[in-house]
Amino acid sequence: MALSLSAASHSLCSSSTTRVSLPPAAVSSSSSSPSSPSLVSFSSLRSLASSSSSSSSSLFPHSPSLVQRKHPNRGSSNTVVSPTRAAASDAAQLKSAKEDIKVLLRTKFCHPILVRLGWHDAGTYNKNIEEWPQRGGANGSLRFEPELKHAANAGLVNALKLIEPVKEKYSNISYADLFQLASATAVEEAGGPEIPMKYGRVDVSAPEQCPEEGRLPDAGPPSPADHLREVFYRMGLNDKEIVALSGAHTLGRSRPDRSGWGKPETKYTKAGPGEPGGQSWTVKWLKFDNSYFKDIKEKRDEDLLVLPTDAALFEDPSFKNYAEKYAGDPAAFFKDYAEAHAKLSNLGAKFDPPEGIIIDNGPAQGEKFVAAKYSTQKKELSDSMKKKIRAEYEAIGGSPDKPLPTNYFLNIIIAISVLVLLFTFLGNNNSSDYSGF
Repeated sequence: MALSLSAASHSLCSSSTTRVSLPPAAVSSSSSSPSSPSLVSFSSLRSLASSSSSSSSSLFPHSPSLVQRKHPNRGSSNTVVSPTRAAASDAAQLKSAKEDIKVLLRTKFCHPILVRLGWHDAGTYNKNIEEWPQRGGANGSLRFEPELKHAANAGLVNALKLIEPVKEKYSNISYADLFQLASATAVEEAGGPEIPMKYGRVDVSAPEQCPEEGRLPDAGPPSPADHLREVFYRMGLNDKEIVALSGAHTLGRSRPDRSGWGKPETKYTKAGPGEPGGQSWTVKWLKFDNSYFKDIKEKRDEDLLVLPTDAALFEDPSFKNYAEKYAGDPAAFFKDYAEAHAKLSNLGAKFDPPEGIIIDNGPAQGEKFVAAKYSTQKKELSDSMKKKIRAEYEAIGGSPDKPLPTNYFLNIIIAISVLVLLFTFLGNNNSSDYSGF
């Protein structure tokens, strides 16, 4: 989003297989026949990701790996549980799924797109509409083909492909909860604050319940500040929350083939981590911190992305008050971001039980972020070069256990000269390398 999966195909679930009665408008709007698929099937996500043409829902066949299954459920021993059922999530499965998502993050470097997945499912909320699910929000509707094809959701099919195996493994978690769990976990694992989340969101059950296109923000509207307020005030958010949430752009990259914004690649993204390419807002774009605000304020690097809606944060007087604060006070940013993220994740949601489900995150484990290697055009010595330097160092009397005597002035000068020559050589070497942090 400018601040910015599927399962077996089903027809609309009958009231006897769900725990929530559908609103009359939603029921009457469903005209699909029992054989018409209503979900993007997992097996067809790859074709959707690679195809730019519009297709009807009949394109997507049933997925044999995700047929409806019977599971014990609260108050019923014969409830049919399917990926589209509207029911509360299981706390034990939520905790286990969170651990699986952590593994996914550490192996796929997919923090940014999972944050976006949760945001875009919740960000359709309209506070002026009382009825659920017409009001939009965090209800799992993004898994359906009509909403997945909204322009603002370009590329999110890849997030759904990543998260679907977790959904298959933990069938007693709603999609709405899974999207928000993945989003919050991605922030936390990237070094961000712990988000005070609750779960138990009920899923919508048919594509007819998807919100209309146009509820998410644009990246380059004519009046960026006014546009941000129009979109986020509709959700019930204020200026502080708009700016704090914007800080999540410390993660990720913009790809011109998806959003129309950014460069195809920069010195920070041309070699990953993950899939190379795109333009990032920050240098270390898989680390959650306040770099986004500092980099926009300093405007020091043309390889870092600044969208019109980003620049507005330091141009609009009210926004600027918060942006300046967050640029200089990372603790204040973390506090306000955690509160705003939790609020966003609950927008429009219908909880079962009504008070929600809280899962224990366990004891704090210190720094959660696993440093990744970034492409910054800096040179790192190869193992062979390190061995050569060590050999030169030992040849003039030094070793790890025996430093050079301080009175060997000439030897020190020689060692420095050797290092200067080596680094001069490396500086003229045009080959790409990586440096961590």
